[in-house]
Amino acid sequence: MSGNFDSKLAEIIQELNSRWPENKIEPSLDRIAKLLDFLGNPQETFRSIHLAGTNGKTSTSRMIDSLLRSFGIRTGRYTSPHLEDIRERISVDGELITPEFFIYAYEDIKPYIELVDARSEHPLSYFEVLTAMAYAAFADAPIDVGVIECGVGGAWDATNVINSDVAVMTPIGLDHQEYLGGTIAEIAHTKAGIFRNGKPSVLAHQTREAAEVLIRESATIESIPLREGLDFALIRRDVAVGGQLLTIQGLGGTYEDIFLPLYGRHQASNAALALVAVEAFLGGGAQQLDINAVRDGFAQATSPGRLEVMRRNPTVIIDAAHNHHGALALREALSEEFAFDRIIAIVAILGDKDVTGFLSELVNVVDEIIVTENSSPRAMPTEELYKIAMSIFEDEQVSSAGSIARAIEMAIDKASHPTQSVGILVTGSVITVGQARALLKRGEQS
Repeated sequence: MSGNFDSKLAEIIQELNSRWPENKIEPSLDRIAKLLDFLGNPQETFRSIHLAGTNGKTSTSRMIDSLLRSFGIRTGRYTSPHLEDIRERISVDGELITPEFFIYAYEDIKPYIELVDARSEHPLSYFEVLTAMAYAAFADAPIDVGVIECGVGGAWDATNVINSDVAVMTPIGLDHQEYLGGTIAEIAHTKAGIFRNGKPSVLAHQTREAAEVLIRESATIESIPLREGLDFALIRRDVAVGGQLLTIQGLGGTYEDIFLPLYGRHQASNAALALVAVEAFLGGGAQQLDINAVRDGFAQATSPGRLEVMRRNPTVIIDAAHNHHGALALREALSEEFAFDRIIAIVAILGDKDVTGFLSELVNVVDEIIVTENSSPRAMPTEELYKIAMSIFEDEQVSSAGSIARAIEMAIDKASHPTQSVGILVTGSVITVGQARALLKRGEQS
């Protein structure tokens, strides 16, 4: 990227960061609807698959995107948050939009952003502006299908101005209770706001509390529920070198010998969701999709920051789990798919998360933990995290570091063992993983 583009992009990011952050929400679609109306409603120029849920949205989105492209469909993908580069949120045909395109997309709609700000009680948020940018960029590209991930919630999430062809609901758990409600049922009700009349809703396996709400909401608006375990299923899963081999019972038939280069049972379930979403989109599952295209789509799937192996000798894995459900999936994957004699975890987490629940899952699989903090203003201070870790782990298992870089350096030193296989896990937050990923890619730990 040239210096001029670099400088301009940094200026735009600074302007975006001056807006309400993603964790501050005023539940309404009024502002985003006004902005898109000024822009000529670019979201109406493409078809879409819309995803909500608590965990697995980004991975499932990326699989859907890869599958659609394997069928020759030009895609746009909008996901959040990003790991390292804000442009990760908006991709066209599997590639991040260029710095030039990002700058153009922002400057093209900036006058209308200012107009809506002036006419609204609250200015547009960071997430609302990025959503409008994505929809405008997709219309300009142009794309055939948008794969759109909700930010928080569903009904009043800024993305929910689209009239999607297929809705996808990943597993629902407790998160963002300050906005979504204190129970699974309340959260499920809000997330079900992405369902559309007469359109399929692909539902991951849910707790009974969530499932009852989703089925009721689906019936209310006459959406067509497609339920994991009833209408489709993951039939078989075998650990393979570099990932796993799957057999999925879809709507149109059984899909065998699917190699997925991602780890964990949860990713296998995400794959089943993704396949059925594409089946429903391409023809409702009336007949089986071309198996070679399906295999190719899954073989090309990636999900950075999700059980991603960043280096070997010692092995360093990063995973963006940040809540109890994510920690449970992480624990299961580490137990089933990695044969380490010992695991050292580096954890930096946000203060508004269920830290005790998160660490209580890790204690079952981790032998040692190094606590630290990430760059977020919402990060739990290292001292506070250390106290919680000490109440869950044995004293000799817990240590602390002043930064993620220092924690990685400490873990690598501890992992030097002549006879044991030691794995290093970095987890607790997307922000934590993004910082660690950048450090490890540059080979800098100090």
